[in-house]
Amino acid sequence: MRWIWIDRFVDFERGKSARAVKNLSLAEDYFADHFPGYPVMPATLILEGLAQTGGILVGETTDFREKVVLAKINAARFYREALAGEQLVYDVEVLNLRAEGAAVQGRASVAATPAGEAAPVAEAEIFFAYLDQARSQQVFGEQNFVFGSELKQLLRTAKLLADRSPTPARPG
Repeated sequence: MRWIWIDRFVDFERGKSARAVKNLSLAEDYFADHFPGYPVMPATLILEGLAQTGGILVGETTDFREKVVLAKINAARFYREALAGEQLVYDVEVLNLRAEGAAVQGRASVAATPAGEAAPVAEAEIFFAYLDQARSQQVFGEQNFVFGSELKQLLRTAKLLADRSPTPARPG
């Protein structure tokens, strides 16, 4: 089963906010069992998608030098199910950055109407901790196991696309 629960970033502001999307395809493995005949994305995977979006946002603030781990979900609330065929949008904002870690507020939503109005699916406040460098190197070595190449590539792709997008003409 795939471990990455976001497909791409559509907006990213260093140290402030990020928006990522996940297309909920019926081809995803978990839909076969959750639930047969009524394909629903498990709530834990929605939280993981929020955590991955927030973790990349937090990790990028130190250029991925720190090993960032999800330490605590302070609060989570679910409003509706996310179904196969929908596109889940993750919006995450940094609440605070400190020496020991960071807190983010995340919201997941889907486009619910032809007009594109977003319907809330879930929200969560998540705390990420930085692992102690000396101790984590003893246990895990130099490799940053938290931010693998696949997650970093999602962010690099978003930045490349942002750099290529035309800038609006200035009046004047």
